This record gives sequence, structure tokens and C-alpha cells, in this order.
Amino acid sequence: MTDIQELLLSRIRDVADYPEPGVMFKDITPLLADPAAFTALTDALAEVAERTGATKVVGLEARGFILGAPVAVRAGLGFIPVRKAGKLPGATLRQAYDLEYGSAEIEVHAEDLTASDRVLVVDDVLATGGTAEASIQLIRRAGAEVAGVAVLMELGFLGGRTRLEPALDGAPLEALLQL
Repeated sequence: MTDIQELLLSRIRDVADYPEPGVMFKDITPLLADPAAFTALTDALAEVAERTGATKVVGLEARGFILGAPVAVRAGLGFIPVRKAGKLPGATLRQAYDLEYGSAEIEVHAEDLTASDRVLVVDDVLATGGTAEASIQLIRRAGAEVAGVAVLMELGFLGGRTRLEPALDGAPLEALLQL
């Protein structure tokens, strides 16, 4: 394990039985509260953005906003929020996707992405991959290219990587921590 991985992991708190019994929630708020850890995380994700040739960063609601916005600033790129349906004003593209129990929809402002954009999707956790997959579909529908997906942590036992690989079509999926 690298020094940055040790630092990041040491600042993630396990919360048992949240949000329901049997779930071990990975709380990143201690990491965000630690300026050295948050800076190290931002720098690591900005390196991914630079390495992939991204021109824009998409952050997935809500923790992807917290992580993606400083990554975009650090890398000198634009930031675009992907929101839950009904939260953005004006013309949007909407993508529905299935959850473990039910379905959801996300949106992006279509005019924020162009055919010349290479977009890095940033989020805190890759779990089942449904939201990330829907965001990739939205980015492509807007005419942009997917540069990759970068997450703080991947919960490998939930199979998100396997679900995302066909949608990524060769673009990288980088997880700083694999749990």
C-alpha cells in the first residue's frame, strides 16, 4: 500500500449498521476535514484527469461535487455537475437507470458538453456502478467523449467494475482504494 493510500484509508471511518442494519458505511467526512488528506486526494484525482487528457470533470451528486470541483480547479478544467432529475434549470439531458430496489434519473445541462470534450467522471465510491454507467451514457449522448472514471474507493464485492467495463469501452476506471 502506498503512503497516499494509507493516509486516505486512515481518514475513512467505518459506521456499522448505517443506513440500515448489516451495512458497513464508509464515511469520508473525516478525510474531508483533514486538509492534508483532502489535498492529497485532490492531487491524486487531478493527476488522473491530466493523465487521461480530460478537458472537463463531471461530479456525480452529491459527494462527487465535493471531490470533483477541487479536482477540476487543480487540473485547470471545467466542472459539470450531474444532478438528480429536476434539480437543474433550463435544457437538460436525462438518463434513467436501475437501482437495487427501483430506479432513478440523473441530468446534465446539455450545452456544458461539446464534441471536443474528454470527460472524467469523479465520485467518492464505485459500488454497483449504476450511477456511473448512467453518467457515461449522458456524456456520450451530449456528444462528448469519456476520458475515464476516477473514484476514491471501489467496493469490489458489489461488482461495479464488471458492470462499467462495457460502458467504458476501453476508457480507464481508476480507484485510489479498493475495498
